[in-house]
Amino acid sequence: MAIERGTVIDGKYEILKEIGRGGMSVVYLAMDNRLNKQWAVKVIQRQGIGKNNEVIINKVPDDTELMKRLDHPAIPRIVDIIDRADDPQIYIVMDYVEGESLDKILEEFGAQPQDLVIDWSKQICDTLGYLHSQKPPIIYRDMKPANIMLKPEGNVKLIDFGIAREFKEQNLADTTALGTRGYASPEHFGGRTDARSDIYTLGMTMHHLLTGADPRPKNYEYIPIREYNPELSSGLEHIIDKCTSWDPDDRYQNCNELMYDLEHYTEIDDDFRRKQKNKLLMFIISASLAVVFAIVGVVGLTLSNNYKESSYMSLSVFKSDEKYDEAEVKVTNAISLQPNNIEAYKNFLLYCIKDETISEKEATKLQANRDILVANNAIKDDNGEVVYTFSDKAKTYLYYAGIYHFILFDDENIITRANKAKSYFDYLDDNERSVQYLKVLCDYYSRKNKDESKFKSFTDAELKQSLLYIVTKLDIDNEDAYKEGMIDSSYIKTTFSKSTFVYIENDYQTLCSIMKKDDVIEIVDTIKEENNNYATVTNSLTKANYTYINENYDKLIRKLTYFGGAEND
Repeated sequence: MAIERGTVIDGKYEILKEIGRGGMSVVYLAMDNRLNKQWAVKVIQRQGIGKNNEVIINKVPDDTELMKRLDHPAIPRIVDIIDRADDPQIYIVMDYVEGESLDKILEEFGAQPQDLVIDWSKQICDTLGYLHSQKPPIIYRDMKPANIMLKPEGNVKLIDFGIAREFKEQNLADTTALGTRGYASPEHFGGRTDARSDIYTLGMTMHHLLTGADPRPKNYEYIPIREYNPELSSGLEHIIDKCTSWDPDDRYQNCNELMYDLEHYTEIDDDFRRKQKNKLLMFIISASLAVVFAIVGVVGLTLSNNYKESSYMSLSVFKSDEKYDEAEVKVTNAISLQPNNIEAYKNFLLYCIKDETISEKEATKLQANRDILVANNAIKDDNGEVVYTFSDKAKTYLYYAGIYHFILFDDENIITRANKAKSYFDYLDDNERSVQYLKVLCDYYSRKNKDESKFKSFTDAELKQSLLYIVTKLDIDNEDAYKEGMIDSSYIKTTFSKSTFVYIENDYQTLCSIMKKDDVIEIVDTIKEENNNYATVTNSLTKANYTYINENYDKLIRKLTYFGGAEND
């Protein structure tokens, strides 16, 4: 049942017009009267009639749950769900994507210029890479021009996540054959789709955009792109042919591999006739852009920005076997392009810790990166004091950089590691995560480098609370992007516990001059209780921490018990 213009949903979303429909759902453009902002509202009939006249009871679609947790500029956000039992319709409020779908552009203007298609393809490849990096990975499964929106500023967005699914290794096959004939991979129809299936559909989409040949008709025959247009790049033809290989093992195995070749497609050209081809391409691009401008606005003005973005993406990806000197040059160039984009900082940090240690050379470069990030976020307030305007992603990076320096810096001296860590924590507010407790702990560990008065200034409650918090509640589990299977969270937690345990062993007399002896014993008992959680962990580094605490617990308790009197060993 259509909703009339002017209808207000949930007291705030005023329907402006219908912008799309399909199956048992209709999409409307609506105005949020509170925020004065436009949204797209997908309206789903709670009860409908299926193909065989059976009654179907609808619920909030599975793709809604997927999209709610995604955060990427090329993926529309779900901002509200209105699902009331007494309402015959379900309302899903999401970002309104302004622009034109690529199938409409193909229909009106035919095959698109090579440079534009490559730029769009790199943006889509980045988006698919983001989806595949989720845990578990999300497979989009329905890539086609109709599901790609070209925004007025030249960026693209994916729409319609209706058949996206989470990839689970144990699934031997998908339960249904879903996708669009022509674009869908062979395994869409009787196999198990994975990341390589998305790469296939992207390859077919690129082929359609470059040639104008619609793959959906039953009599369609795949022909390499240069048989349609010999002026197209042979390197790009090789990329598309590899994407669309029948056997998934013959395709690109992940989006990083595909992105690298898209960035360097001219290097795999057969003829490499740059001068002659560039003259023709410039003419084609100029003529085509004049047409596209009428539809999508200022696409041409953003091509240079998109190229810069693509260059940044290429420079901020580090392979595990990449030589350190090459990685150092790449991260320097990436940061010079976008000093406030955290991806290069983060990926270089993960590259440095891949061997579960941070060398002095790596720490020096990471410190230089940190100084650039800090300098680009420093401003002065009304009183002339320097303050920092870090984004949430930047705060998260500084937090994990500090954690990893404390755990992995290549120096057994805990004082050195504490000082390295604190140089990152010092830029964070105390209310960020467990930073206030980490700062107190680092100050305590590094007291030998400070005035004795600073050490004595710790209060019983402050130090006890900090030590107990670090041992029991250290916040390290909610950022999978900073672990990626390389650093086991159990190792991080047990290392902090062991460090605290060893410091009490070595300095229990001094510690007892600040805190009550019973409080120190309570901390040691808490460390032992937390340590018991890792009795069955197989990770060798975690096991070593567990064993040390377990074997030395009784001796430390005796030391503390008899402190001030005779000690019985």
